[in-house]
Amino acid sequence: MKRLLIVVDYQNDFVDGALGFEGAELLDERIARKIDEYREAGDYISFTFDTHHKDYLETQEGRNLPIPHCIEGTEGHELYGQVAERMHDSDDVFLKPTFGSTALFERLLKRQSVAEGIDAQPFESIEVVGLVSNMCVLSNAVIARTACPNVPIIVDASCTAAPDPAMNEKALDIMEGLQIKVTNRS
Repeated sequence: MKRLLIVVDYQNDFVDGALGFEGAELLDERIARKIDEYREAGDYISFTFDTHHKDYLETQEGRNLPIPHCIEGTEGHELYGQVAERMHDSDDVFLKPTFGSTALFERLLKRQSVAEGIDAQPFESIEVVGLVSNMCVLSNAVIARTACPNVPIIVDASCTAAPDPAMNEKALDIMEGLQIKVTNRS
């Protein structure tokens, strides 16, 4: 049975762009090594992209919106560093306008349904890495837990972070409370 690695929003704007923060760049090599490990084992790899459109931001002028970031077609929307070099055309890509990916949920739910039909599990495990731990990583880990309730869900604490270290720790606590296995936590 194959594992699934979900790389969440490891995009330029979250590393060194509009919403970048100190320490996010340190995850690049760790996530790249993890992608290599999964690829060498023949496992599945998916990527989510926080995705906004310039025209949406323009129509929201005057509203209390976040800093413009991850605008589709810009450098800020692209994957960062070594992680960008590791993405293959065969990997699943999920563009999402908010924290969690509904398309990822639907794909996982379909895999779960098919697996149940043959009395199996869809994956050996699902591992979630990327940015930002207390927002998109947390949201997509919960999505994985919801869609595939009996599959071990893992978050590698050394491959996720948040601008506020205290929020990162709280997010890891919450994930552990949701029966998500958090590894490499110092």
